[in-house]
Amino acid sequence: MPVDEAREPVTEEAPRIVLTRRRLLGTGVFVLVVLAFLYFALPKLVGLGATFKRLGQGNVWWLVVAVILEVFSYVGYTALFRAVFVHRAARINWRASYQISLASGVATRLFSSGGAGGVALTVWALRRAGVEARTLAARMIAFLVILYGVYMGTLLIDGLGLYFHVWPGAGPFAITVIPALFGAFAIVVFLAVALIPTDLERFVARRAGGTGRIGSIARRLATVPASAAAGVRTAIGLVRRRDPSLLGALANWGFDIACLWASFHAFGYHPHTAVVIMAYFVGWLANLLPIPGGVGGVEGGLIGSFSAFGVSVQGAVVAVLAYRAISFWMPTIPGLIAYLQLRRTVRDWDDATLSEV
Repeated sequence: MPVDEAREPVTEEAPRIVLTRRRLLGTGVFVLVVLAFLYFALPKLVGLGATFKRLGQGNVWWLVVAVILEVFSYVGYTALFRAVFVHRAARINWRASYQISLASGVATRLFSSGGAGGVALTVWALRRAGVEARTLAARMIAFLVILYGVYMGTLLIDGLGLYFHVWPGAGPFAITVIPALFGAFAIVVFLAVALIPTDLERFVARRAGGTGRIGSIARRLATVPASAAAGVRTAIGLVRRRDPSLLGALANWGFDIACLWASFHAFGYHPHTAVVIMAYFVGWLANLLPIPGGVGGVEGGLIGSFSAFGVSVQGAVVAVLAYRAISFWMPTIPGLIAYLQLRRTVRDWDDATLSEV
């Protein structure tokens, strides 16, 4: 499905977060307190001493490998972005795709938890690129379905595999089977959404009284399941085309997990690969907590899930903190630069559109 381009420039502003002095100060203090606890207090509580001293004792080569793996994770994300959004769209080249992907990552870190900041920035950039709103809604949902379909599928397969000892590693029912059932439930729900009829909005409007106020409200409410169904069907259609770029979803998750795996090896810990994968996905559920960028929540979730799998608490703490330093903090400066570059790219798009009118 080609990406539609508008004949007139879209004038939507870049997503902004309302920052008062009090809010900015409160957020800054919160992040600093959490970081101080994670890197100074927590290590002492588990008998590690000074974290920075312990981090300095890691194997440099393994840490370099972890950095390289994280770079490949971003490459995978960018490839998936292009596979979903940039079909036959010359305006969004690889450079713009890189800018949107990296900038959306930093937006997720700085603007909100759960990925909402990154979604808002991506939507804004694509609208300014000329993507029609309805097409964008379907493609955005398709992107999330493909990306998180890997998440849910891995919870199901790895959780059951660990519980029934299909591969090395073991874990209690609560962090293997229950997450697996959650993943299966999510997959079934999204497949069921695809069965929602395409003319749901018109059908609901007719049943609710045509063009009156009730009919108008009903149509608006019906757009949510209708858009979700269109997005899921778009995702299924993209998968059926077997575009190799869709493997970017696997690369994005896989290389990020590999970064965490390499972080463990950098400090002499060698948990089973299946355990690393399952603990990663279970721990990352903490990113849904309403805290800035999931700072503190994700670290705690990861450390807790590894501990539940019987991994050394000391090993989990130092490996997770090294991993988060690489995957979370290291891309922040490049992401901010990409955001500034993206704003310049968007202005160029606007100028080019005006010259065509």
